[in-house]
Amino acid sequence: MPLGPRGFESGKIMKIKQLTLSVIILLAVSITVKAGKKPVVEKWIKKIEKLAPSKPIVPPKKKHKALLFSLHTGFNHWVIPHTSAMIRILGEKSSVYDLVESNDVEMFEPGKIRQFDLIILNNNCSKGPGRDLFFDVTKDKEKAALLEKSLIDHIAKGRGLVALHGAIVMQNNSPEFSSMLGGSFDFHPKNQKISLELVEPDHPILKVFNGKPLIHRDEPYLFKNAYTDLNFHPLLEIDVSKLNWGKKARKSKEIKPIKRYAAWIKKYKKGRVFYCSPSHNAQSFENPALLQFILNGIQYAAGDLECDDTPLNK
Repeated sequence: MPLGPRGFESGKIMKIKQLTLSVIILLAVSITVKAGKKPVVEKWIKKIEKLAPSKPIVPPKKKHKALLFSLHTGFNHWVIPHTSAMIRILGEKSSVYDLVESNDVEMFEPGKIRQFDLIILNNNCSKGPGRDLFFDVTKDKEKAALLEKSLIDHIAKGRGLVALHGAIVMQNNSPEFSSMLGGSFDFHPKNQKISLELVEPDHPILKVFNGKPLIHRDEPYLFKNAYTDLNFHPLLEIDVSKLNWGKKARKSKEIKPIKRYAAWIKKYKKGRVFYCSPSHNAQSFENPALLQFILNGIQYAAGDLECDDTPLNK
């Protein structure tokens, strides 16, 4: 039956909508390819499962219980789901830890956080300028302060903390959080190819790199606040003279003339902390050496791996 005027218009509108949707999909794919982004697909997961270390660097003292927290209220790193998948795979394949994944800030309450040997923070960027993720969620200063204190006290009592890339921004304006983690986020130049030098090639956590630098694309983070105390044991170092500063060239002249590191370990009272800035890009996790490095750092934080963690300021 031929379409009447209204039927013709409906068919025309439907075709326009379909065409518009196709254009949007093509544009999204184009933008994704140009940005180097990859969705978390089964093929990628299978690849990481194959590349991930099958054995930990040392036998775990026990099967640790870890909380993976991936909530962000500020900048949304596209690598967050990839990082979650990578952490999940490392735990399953190595049998170092059992993983509980939650983005509920209530998990940091004293009665709930005590069940975890390890806290793993995944790119938990908070909103500026306040930079307090707990407040961003609760809108309650007292509640936010309680949750932050609970996390800090938990690590201080002898538990492990692992912070990955943007996780350092979580409580960025908190002096105590900065002291526990080893610094606060300051700024970064554009995403670029960088070379991270091994501070001590023979250090147990770094041996997996066989004396060669870690070369990959990343956001080269620079740090402030407690970072200037150098109260940590550095692992990976950035040569800032080789960075492409771009629009941050003027700001780069303001940084203090001290060495700049991208990963470190440290004691925090009775607890242990591992900070790893790599990576902003999921492609970096396709390097088996980086996967082993991250697992080594997790084992340090968990208390399995005994190694030199003397801070620079000593």
